[in-house]
Amino acid sequence: MKKIIIAIDGYSACGKSTTAKIVASKLGYAYIDTGAMYRATTLYFHDHYINITDPKAIHKALENIQITFVFNPKTNRSETYLNGLNVEDEIRKMYISENVSEVSAIKEVRKYMVALQQKMGKKKGLVMDGRDIGTAVFPTAELKIFMQADMNVRAFRRQQELLEKKQVVGIEDIIENIAKRDHLDTTREEGPLKKAEEAYVLDTTHMTVDEQVDFVINLSVGKMIESQNSIIIS
Repeated sequence: MKKIIIAIDGYSACGKSTTAKIVASKLGYAYIDTGAMYRATTLYFHDHYINITDPKAIHKALENIQITFVFNPKTNRSETYLNGLNVEDEIRKMYISENVSEVSAIKEVRKYMVALQQKMGKKKGLVMDGRDIGTAVFPTAELKIFMQADMNVRAFRRQQELLEKKQVVGIEDIIENIAKRDHLDTTREEGPLKKAEEAYVLDTTHMTVDEQVDFVINLSVGKMIESQNSIIIS
């Protein structure tokens, strides 16, 4: 069956990454967490004291950033590497969450990352999640999903994720962080978060992970059949 690109966009803590990873695994597709790419870039900027208002410093920093994903059989997941160093746990910490939206909004950072992401999807057979995948990175993706959920549910899920990593953060602080990210993500000039016209809305407020995965898988199979039939007809 013809391979397709599945673009999953939406707000933070709606279950995008979890759903995307499982869908990719079930379909035998590659999975790319674009949020991790921006988080890794934010970590590099933080550790190297990059001034995000200095275009020259930003340009030089991007030339020195290499981001790769390596599958870890022990954890059964792809982990993010920044310049050869595993940063998967570090980029999930709150100090990165508090700054990633500002770094993601930088035009040159966005342009650099989008180019990398488009290169990754040339052969299709890809599930990619983020904020602007269906609108800017792959506007012609065969399947586009837009995920959303109630704010309190999102905050609770994020708190549980942090607790699993032994990070204790109050729910009010998490709600404040998520609200700030929502505002920055939806109002930035470069690649703002918005629903693509043809995207299917997936509200995960009252859904289990299995239900979310089934929703995407069922749509994916339909789109694959459509793509295959279009090749036969043409």
